[in-house]
Amino acid sequence: MKKITLAGRTVPAIGIGTWHMGDVAQQRAGEIAAIRAGIEAGARVIDTAEMYGSGRSESLVGEAWQPYDRASLFLISKVLPENASRLRMRASLTASLQRLRTDYVDLYLYHWRGNVPLAETVATLQSLQDEGLTKAWGISNFDLADLQELWQLPQGVNAAANEDLYHLGSRGLDYAVLPWQRTHQLPLIAYSPIAQGDSRGQHISRSEALQTVAQRHQASIYQVMLAWAIRDGQTLAIPQTSSVSHMQANLDATNLVLTPADLALLDQDFPEPQHATPLDVI
Repeated sequence: MKKITLAGRTVPAIGIGTWHMGDVAQQRAGEIAAIRAGIEAGARVIDTAEMYGSGRSESLVGEAWQPYDRASLFLISKVLPENASRLRMRASLTASLQRLRTDYVDLYLYHWRGNVPLAETVATLQSLQDEGLTKAWGISNFDLADLQELWQLPQGVNAAANEDLYHLGSRGLDYAVLPWQRTHQLPLIAYSPIAQGDSRGQHISRSEALQTVAQRHQASIYQVMLAWAIRDGQTLAIPQTSSVSHMQANLDATNLVLTPADLALLDQDFPEPQHATPLDVI
């Protein structure tokens, strides 16, 4: 099973994403079952945010993890830009902790950049870590210029991860962001790694190269996409699913190792970028 070191913890390189989960009451039992199936299959990271369903996703996660040992899990949440100030962030995190039914998160991310000065946000994130409300902090939807600016701040180098959109059909990070992060030992958290919620997903699934590689390994195309996303050993992928069977299949992808021939074939259909592009988001 491929693993990654995240904020000093060694965890499986595929975790559980929860965007769009918790919104429909009739689906709650199935979503909780899926999260628990993921934990029982070995997943340790669960990623959520106060934005997801205006806290409903956090409440779902808070219920789902109750039968398990909190110390064995790695919970991630995120603060909205409008709450990322010295005056508002502590209350925002406290509310997230109440919904999550825990007294700390393992990683607290600045969800995307807003109007609050970055230095103020970073100083507040660090103070919340010092207080023990989060074990570590990081950022999300940061491009190269954002990361370079962050690294110029006195406490910026304490960032534990950057979470960005990354999948076979969205490879902009490969040009400059990922090389920078590897040099600075800043792990990537890849959201929507199988292009869920991305209009490009249907186009990607029709790729002959992707289908060929999947057939070689007797795997699904989604397992190949996940194996591709975590191929460098410094990336955590957080696919979202409300299906118990899909959750198990996602986690099985940690054991799928793509060969150089596989990667070369995938590069033909999904070439590495040759120039910088604007940060991709959905």
